[in-house]
Amino acid sequence: MLLNYQWHQPENDQQRTPLVLIHGLFGSLSNLGGIARALYATHAVLQIDVRNHGQSPHSSEMNYQVMAQDILETLDHLNIQQFSVIGHSMGGKVAMKLTELAAERLEQLVILDIAPFAYQENHHDQIFKALFAVKNAAIQSRKEATEIMREFLKEEMVIQFLLKSFNKGQWLFNVDALYAHYQDILSWVDIPQWSKPTLFVRGENSPYIGKALYVNAIEAQFSHAQLETVANAGHWLHAEQPEKVLNFIQAYLN
Repeated sequence: MLLNYQWHQPENDQQRTPLVLIHGLFGSLSNLGGIARALYATHAVLQIDVRNHGQSPHSSEMNYQVMAQDILETLDHLNIQQFSVIGHSMGGKVAMKLTELAAERLEQLVILDIAPFAYQENHHDQIFKALFAVKNAAIQSRKEATEIMREFLKEEMVIQFLLKSFNKGQWLFNVDALYAHYQDILSWVDIPQWSKPTLFVRGENSPYIGKALYVNAIEAQFSHAQLETVANAGHWLHAEQPEKVLNFIQAYLN
């Protein structure tokens, strides 16, 4: 599947490996926009809407195999051979899957607040309730959508994040497919061990890499993993502490 993308090339080509940025669940290519813009001066940057999100096509099929294959098809379309990836949450799992599907092409890997692990906790039950309530209400305005969502969600930041994908009375992401495949998104099938240096960045207050078994899963599948922690940040660490996250990324990248 050819995905929607934004492709930025620096004015002075420094022959550095292009960076692919992959957003998380319910997001779009704009979510990592702050990181992307900070890297425009030094790297060619490809921002992507994964399937069933943003302006990319919808599909009833959704798992990490097909999502990673979509990335490769889009890279092939742009004649990009070698690449590095920055992925957040679900996008981080897509990025990790690429180590299996494109080992010879993938050079560097940055994973933001997710582990290669089959999570059991459902962090999105109320979000799905809110999304379906808005969808079923057949409303047009963002104001009406906000009022409905506040019946289910207390975190205003989460509501505003989700509303970035509300346009002309519709969700840009495919709510039905995301709900149907939510267990596939939580899941993980272990990949062959990746031996290249890999940067994992977690939020201090986030539960996603907060337990020893999550760290163990990283170490088992990424033999040269570097794990950094961003203080005073949760799961959306790149939005909460952008400079700290960017400092870790820039120190790691070629």
